[in-house]
Amino acid sequence: MKWSRVPPMSTNTAPEKPFLKALAGETQAVPPLWMMRQAGRYLPEYRELRKNAGSFQAMVYSPAFATEVTLQPIRRFGFDAAILFSDILVIPEALGQEVRFEDGHGPRLSPLEKIPEIDPTKWSEKLAPIIEAVKFIRAGLTRENFHQTALIGFAGSPFTVACYMVDGSGASKDFPKTRTMAYTQPEEFTRLIDTLVATTTAYLSTQIQSGAEAVQLFDSWAGVLPPAEFRRWVIEPTKRIVTMLKASHPGVPIIGFPRGAGLMAEEYIRVTGVTAVGLDTSTDLTYASTVLQPLCPVQGCLDPFALMAGGKALEDAVRPILSQLRAKPFIFNLGHGIHKDTPPEHVKQLVDLVRSGAQ
Repeated sequence: MKWSRVPPMSTNTAPEKPFLKALAGETQAVPPLWMMRQAGRYLPEYRELRKNAGSFQAMVYSPAFATEVTLQPIRRFGFDAAILFSDILVIPEALGQEVRFEDGHGPRLSPLEKIPEIDPTKWSEKLAPIIEAVKFIRAGLTRENFHQTALIGFAGSPFTVACYMVDGSGASKDFPKTRTMAYTQPEEFTRLIDTLVATTTAYLSTQIQSGAEAVQLFDSWAGVLPPAEFRRWVIEPTKRIVTMLKASHPGVPIIGFPRGAGLMAEEYIRVTGVTAVGLDTSTDLTYASTVLQPLCPVQGCLDPFALMAGGKALEDAVRPILSQLRAKPFIFNLGHGIHKDTPPEHVKQLVDLVRSGAQ
């Protein structure tokens, strides 16, 4: 199956759903809410399905399993957005690099022997089940009457994906091989980034054609770079992806999540042209409300461990976020993914706090 043969699906992004309204710049009394990693190991129904599937990758590449996992938290909590159940490392795998997931160790990738060639036929066939899952999920939301729930597609940003491809895992958190390669072999590293820009743009475009109403770029390791390298390897590749997606899918929102960007977030917004920016846990709320929100809607930034703590600690963490950010276009989310040990009842508490205004 080639992506060029996927029949376009209506991408009506008229801001009727709360999540899309926020991305269109509308301030709402009750901000829309979803969570990164909202489909995952903290849910007992996910763990049961994981046993039946046999492996994480089996779920990712099965449209039926991926659809069921994506819908589980929507049924339980009624979030305002569902996000495709997948992984950022499907791109390296589609480009021919071996990827495996080890319990307790995370992803492991085979050594990157050479910069992969772009072969659309090869990698589109590998990712075809994920594209089918997007269609299934969009249909499932309609079938189960979640008419106000938007569907988010996503991919890893080129720098973050390159970190895993070159270093082989995320174990070090500093990615010494990747960062050294960027300094000592800039032409080769540029070739890798260019390959990822092209592949990621095509992948996200096809998710949109298949029913995604917005897309998010995860740059989880952007914060390891100094400013000059951040501009070169985070901002510029993101700008290219955003520019191409806006040209082919005008009106479809693009959320950038440059985790750890700090004060570089303002420049990231201005230069890349993203529709909205995701804020990580370390973001100062005053900076977010006075500097970033005048530029675009923001999304974030609750500490996942405040969610895991629950109770009064969660209430105390939610109130200032709502107080400072809900007066402008805002989507409530975590500053990183939900932790696997989070009790589901704490998630329910969070939903109730946000929707009640945490008075």
